[in-house]
Amino acid sequence: MARRERHLAGLFYLHLMKKYLLLLSLFCAGKTMAQSKEWLTGVPDTSFNINKDYRQNLKTYPFIKIAPDSVTAAVKEQRNLVYCQLGDRQLHIDAFTPVKKSKPTPAIIMVHGGGWRSGNHTQHIPLAQHLAALGYASFTVEYRLSTEALYPAGVNDIKSAIQWMHANAKKFNIDTNKIAILGFSAGGQLAALVGMTSGLNKFDALNFNKPHSSAVQAVIDIDGTLSFVSPDAWETQNQQTVAPSAWWMGYKRTERLDLWEEASPLSYAERNKLPFLFLNSSVERMHAGRDVFKTMMDKKGVYTQIINFKDTPHTFCLYRPWFDDVVKDIDVFLAKVFK
Repeated sequence: MARRERHLAGLFYLHLMKKYLLLLSLFCAGKTMAQSKEWLTGVPDTSFNINKDYRQNLKTYPFIKIAPDSVTAAVKEQRNLVYCQLGDRQLHIDAFTPVKKSKPTPAIIMVHGGGWRSGNHTQHIPLAQHLAALGYASFTVEYRLSTEALYPAGVNDIKSAIQWMHANAKKFNIDTNKIAILGFSAGGQLAALVGMTSGLNKFDALNFNKPHSSAVQAVIDIDGTLSFVSPDAWETQNQQTVAPSAWWMGYKRTERLDLWEEASPLSYAERNKLPFLFLNSSVERMHAGRDVFKTMMDKKGVYTQIINFKDTPHTFCLYRPWFDDVVKDIDVFLAKVFK
């Protein structure tokens, strides 16, 4: 009996240890799976700004000039309007609309870059001014960055801004059947994600501008990645590196692959029906997923155009001599898809 009791006691002990180890592993996994709050500093990150970027690029491209903020009589400007209020936090948007207008005009909402952590909505004011002068109601939008809020807060914000545009369509003379979303770098990824989830409710999380639509009808992606998980994605090739995309996601690339996939615009390509324009620099790592997406859209008959700017820095769209071609290419694309 003593031997049998010892045997039973041993089995019971092993059972308890297995149960303990299982609970411990679940506890540790739970801790791993929670979005990391350590990157929420609450302090605005100014590491990406046009003057700093200009000084860096001037070494390789001594001929470049920053596209200036250009107020013209042809464009009405309304800056720092509030499109959403989250407690004490106001989110702002700038409006640039054609002075001469008869019928409702197409509209463009512009999403700035800066690694989901830096930059601000004034980044594309020159582009908004020039496109407004060509007849497009143009808006530059602020969204919460990763020092303040993690994914998907920024996506929710941009969707809310589009709902605000729909709600104020008469005020700004917007044709709500002709709204394009444009983004650069991180903003390009966000623009593509918002565009490809147009018609889905999963990112319409803010109540401030409901029940208005967050739908857009075209996407302009300027050097923004389409995937965090495809083989050619920088994050796939550098999974151990904690970089701006991880600071925004709140997870390392080795964790919560389901959310990394969810945040990748390419994950929604099968349902996409929107025309896309890609304006790309010579920095290839910014184009992950693009060629796969183009092949898929060609098979579906969805208009997709890629324009490569050879021998250019990532921020080419902010500088002359390329800025004027960017304006022209956007105008030609929108004239074609919004005819």
